[in-house]
Amino acid sequence: MNKIKPWLSAMRLRTLPLSVSGIILGSCFAYYNGHFNPIVLVLAILTTISLQVLSNLANDYGDSAHGADNDERVGPQRAVQSGDITPDEMFEAIRINILIVIGFTLALLWAAFGTGNFLFVLVFLVLGGLSVYAALNYTMGDSPYGYRALGDIFVFIFFGLVSTIGSYLLYMLTIDHVAILPAIALGLLSVGVLNLNNMRDLEADAKVGKITFAVKLGIEKAKNYHFFLIIGAMSITVAFSILYYVEPYNFLYLLAFIPLIIHLIKIKKAKVPNDFDSQLKVLALSTFLFSILLGIGYILY
Repeated sequence: MNKIKPWLSAMRLRTLPLSVSGIILGSCFAYYNGHFNPIVLVLAILTTISLQVLSNLANDYGDSAHGADNDERVGPQRAVQSGDITPDEMFEAIRINILIVIGFTLALLWAAFGTGNFLFVLVFLVLGGLSVYAALNYTMGDSPYGYRALGDIFVFIFFGLVSTIGSYLLYMLTIDHVAILPAIALGLLSVGVLNLNNMRDLEADAKVGKITFAVKLGIEKAKNYHFFLIIGAMSITVAFSILYYVEPYNFLYLLAFIPLIIHLIKIKKAKVPNDFDSQLKVLALSTFLFSILLGIGYILY
């Protein structure tokens, strides 16, 4: 029982809503186009959550091994860093979680494609393998890409494009232009969450050689980059809803712009690491709300 709290902390449950945002968005657009399977939705969410948990456990292990988790780090203390979970225990949990990801992935592909559509099955198996690679190698290994300012690219691809367009493909068995702009917008918002985290840890990361994009830019340029990400996502979504306008409900997502605008005001004034840390949950939940409202806006009629 004493281990439950450290393990829940290591899984970083607050990151899970953001991870399923693309699944919700892609599923809503598939529903709008007349194709929906609740079993596929549930399995897609479980697969994505298991991948996110894998990523969180791997990050805990990797950052501890590379010295990025130290007394200067702002935010919740990591499980391995605190000593509540040993590196060996964390590594074993990572191995078990990989098996869970594989199990959910195979179940999802069976529910979506059955015994047919071999090409789609092959594509998603490759995507699944790449997703596991991305989850593990952000901070683990001899040359983790998160330490080489490549995290933003991977988050954009997997949290935006793969999550949204991939989930849409599970139902529709085709890639449709209708999912592209929302996927890009969600990808930009997801990168915004990562950039916020990296701005918070900028000084501590620089000291241990963890070169994030924020470290490369410096705090002021990283702030400007953050504005570009959030405002870019908002602008793309407005353009999308104009291009694909059906009814006024399509603009329901504008409600999510309220916390996003307040968030940008807070970031403009942010000066110390805790100012950025306090906005992480705000941006993650605002992105989750954005995906729900944008999706629902096209299935209400």
